[in-house]
Amino acid sequence: MDHYKNLDIWKLSVKLTVRVYKLINDFPSSEKFGLASQLSRSVNSIGANIAESSGRFHKKDKINFLYHSRGSLVETEHHLFVAKELGFISDKEMMSIAREIQILSVKLNNFINSFK
Repeated sequence: MDHYKNLDIWKLSVKLTVRVYKLINDFPSSEKFGLASQLSRSVNSIGANIAESSGRFHKKDKINFLYHSRGSLVETEHHLFVAKELGFISDKEMMSIAREIQILSVKLNNFINSFK
C-alpha cells in the first residue's frame, strides 16, 4: 500500500511541501488564516492525492486523483505568485520554486499519460 513512497512525483511533492511550509513561516501573522492557509492546503493536496491514487484499483479512479494532484499543483503556483506580488517571497525564490513546480508538473503529466 505504501508503494507511492517510491514514486519520484511523490518525493518531489514532499520536497515542495516542506519548502513551501518554510516560506509560510515568514509570512505576516495576518495571513495565518488567509493566503498561508490556502497555500498550505493546496501544497499538501499535491502529495496526498498522489498517495490516494495509489490506493485506488480502477484506472479511472487513479487518473482522477492524479488530475486532482495536478490541479493542486497549479493552485499552489497561483498562491505563490500572489505571495510574490505581495512581497512575501522574493523574485529569486519564486523563480527557483517555479522550476521545481515545472519539473513536478512534467513528471506528473508523464505519470498520468502512462495510465492512458
